[in-house]
Amino acid sequence: MIIESVTHRSISAKIDSLDFERINTYIQGAVYCWCKNVKDNNGENLWFIASDLFGGENFFWEGTPLYVLYNWHLQNGASDPVNMAGRDVGHILKSLIDKDPRVFHTRPGRRREYLWTGN
Repeated sequence: MIIESVTHRSISAKIDSLDFERINTYIQGAVYCWCKNVKDNNGENLWFIASDLFGGENFFWEGTPLYVLYNWHLQNGASDPVNMAGRDVGHILKSLIDKDPRVFHTRPGRRREYLWTGN
């Protein structure tokens, strides 16, 4: 759950419920992996954003459930399907973290950041 108040947004891609569930499971796994394994030099949890999990070196989505989002935007004529799919992932990430039984802080910005409190 997110301690701070947040507003949720729907994703723009129209995908079926099975694909949406696969994407949720995939994103949840990435969050759990980050929380367990990524610490600073003092063992403290680090802030993260969606692109830490699914961008940068992790940009190659082919073969993952996230590819459905990119492909939907590509097939539906988005001028920037990578950006649109990334926005959808960010909206899903925020919703999943808010539903998670663990406690997170968040801070808004150009890209929303999250921090697991350890609880």
